[in-house]
Amino acid sequence: MATGKNIRTYFDGKWHDGDVMVMRAADHGSWLGTTVFDGARYVDGLAPDLDRHCARVNASAEALMINPTVTTEEMVQIIHDGLKAYPADAAVYIRPMYWAIDGGHLAVMPKEDGATGFAVCLEEVPMAAPDAATTLTRTRFRRPVLEDAVVNAKAGCLYPNNARMLAEARAKGFGNALVADALGNVAETATANVFAVRDGEVFTPIPNGTFLAGITRDRHIRNMRAEGMTVHETVMSFADFHAADEVFLTGNLMKVTPVTAFDDTTYPRGPVAARLLEMYWDWARSTG
Repeated sequence: MATGKNIRTYFDGKWHDGDVMVMRAADHGSWLGTTVFDGARYVDGLAPDLDRHCARVNASAEALMINPTVTTEEMVQIIHDGLKAYPADAAVYIRPMYWAIDGGHLAVMPKEDGATGFAVCLEEVPMAAPDAATTLTRTRFRRPVLEDAVVNAKAGCLYPNNARMLAEARAKGFGNALVADALGNVAETATANVFAVRDGEVFTPIPNGTFLAGITRDRHIRNMRAEGMTVHETVMSFADFHAADEVFLTGNLMKVTPVTAFDDTTYPRGPVAARLLEMYWDWARSTG
């Protein structure tokens, strides 16, 4: 089921209107989960960091032993061609994806020189409302390590674990889950990277190989440091978040989401999250 509306699909070398069927029952990705994707945004005629998202889907494919078949430059051009069908003020979610078609050794491995499926899905998905926010709770589920799962890829096979986290959080009456790594330190949430503010300084979990340090996360850190703000990438505990003055999430889909509660700790809508969103779009407009 689609997330948004007004869908366009790039498949078999051309753009199609609608949610086109792209995968067959015997494709390796269908029954053994060798699928990767990435997500970018088109808002007000801008597609910030699109090249980085396209490069990352190729890197994700290689991590899953899938053969990427489209260069970053080609992918960027394909996406820009597809976006021409949307009005400049549309908010579009951009999702390039690969999947393995042929099975290799014992069927489980993708074939080393096997065929690869490629598609791009464009969907109109609105940006978050100005008053949007979420709440967090702990979950018993954790982020895996590289020895357990392909955590160095944005792979579809990782997301059932995230879905369990979200389901547990929703059952407790919260919007998202604050997730630990294998050692019990905070890694991220079920759907986004997480930041805390204390005494005017910003803190976020240091990338340790258990979660994807997002492209939008990196862009925000660069923007904050350019503005003279102090940002620490460090080991963080759940206690650090209970002690925070402000907490917010960052991710491609909504860019910045304020957090108003973590279990029984509540937060105001802080100034850093608001300023961060302003800085992001100022940067995006300045780079075209």
